[in-house]
Amino acid sequence: MLLVNPSGLPGINPAMTLDSGSVATGQAFLQGELEKLNPVINEPLMSVTWPRDIVVKTGGGYVDFTSNFFVDYGTAGANQYGLIAGETNNLPLIQGNVSKDVFPVFTFGYIVKVPFLDQARMTQVGRSLENILTNGLRKNYDKTLDQNVYLGFPNVGTFGIVNNPGVTQTVAPLNSGATSRKWRDKTPTEILDDVNSLINLTWAQSEYDLTGMANHILIPPDDFNYINGTLVSNAGNMSILAFLQQFNTAKAQGRDLVIAPCRQCIDAGDAVASGEATSGRMVAYVNAEDRLCFDETVPLTRIITQPSAEQVAYLSTYVAKVGVVKFLYFQCAAYMDGIS
Repeated sequence: MLLVNPSGLPGINPAMTLDSGSVATGQAFLQGELEKLNPVINEPLMSVTWPRDIVVKTGGGYVDFTSNFFVDYGTAGANQYGLIAGETNNLPLIQGNVSKDVFPVFTFGYIVKVPFLDQARMTQVGRSLENILTNGLRKNYDKTLDQNVYLGFPNVGTFGIVNNPGVTQTVAPLNSGATSRKWRDKTPTEILDDVNSLINLTWAQSEYDLTGMANHILIPPDDFNYINGTLVSNAGNMSILAFLQQFNTAKAQGRDLVIAPCRQCIDAGDAVASGEATSGRMVAYVNAEDRLCFDETVPLTRIITQPSAEQVAYLSTYVAKVGVVKFLYFQCAAYMDGIS
C-alpha cells in the first residue's frame, strides 16, 4: 500500500491517505464482508410423480427376472352345475391350470467421481461436493423410475402405465354438437359420461368384480386444470372436478376415485382427427399391489468406494435393480384417447 502526502502540509498524517488501488481493494473487501451468503443451493426444477400412481415392491436381491403365478379354473364333465338327483351319479371334476409370467429386471448403475482438490476447496466454504453429486444422482434415478413407470424404456422394448399395448384402447365420443371430442368443448355431464364409460369398461372386463373397477385416473395437466378451475354452473357451487369425484360410478360403489394430472398423458393418445399427430389420453386403472406394480429388488445403493491416485479422486459406484411395470390383470385398465 502506497502512503502519500500530496499537500505537503505539516500536521497531516500520511497513514490516513490511500491511493486509488488501495481504495478499490478496500471496497471489494467491504463488499465481501457485507455479503449475505445463502447456504441453500438451488437445484433444478423437476417433477416426479410415480410414488403417487403405482405400488413398488422392494426386496429380492440381484435377480434378473421376477415372476407371478396365475391359475384358471374349469370343470370337466357334462354336469357343469354339480346338481345331484336321486339316481344321478355324474359328478363333475374341478380343474386348475397354473401358469407363470416372467418379467425382466434391469440394472441401474452410476459412478460418482469426487476430485480430492475440488472437495478440499468446497470444504473451505462449508459445502460438500460429494453431497451435491450424490443428490444429482438420486434425482437422476428418480427420473429413471418416472420413465420406467409411465412410458417404459423404448430402447429395450418395455412399456409403462400410459402406453401398454395390452390395455384396451377407446376413443372419446363426440360432444352433443358432434364437433369435438375434447373436454374443453363438452358439458360437465358429457365429461362425466366419458369418465364413467371408462370406469364401467374396466368393471365389465373384470366380470363385474368390484376389485377390478378402476379407482385411479390420469389425465393431461391442462385438462386437469380446466376441470378444476371451471364451475359446473353459474351458481358457482362446485367445480367440474368435484362433480366428477362425487357422481362417478366408482363412488356409487363405495370406491374412492383419484383423478390426477400426468404430463406423460399429454401426447400419449393416437390421432383421432385429420391433421392430428397425437392426442391427450385418459388412463383408468386399479392402483393396488395385486393389480399393478413394479419391483425394485435392490434400492439405489453405494456398493464400492475407492481412491484413485491417478485421477486424484474418490470413485463411488452406485447400483440398483429395477423391474418393469406389471399389469397383473389387463382387464382392470383402459385408455380413452382424444380428450385434448
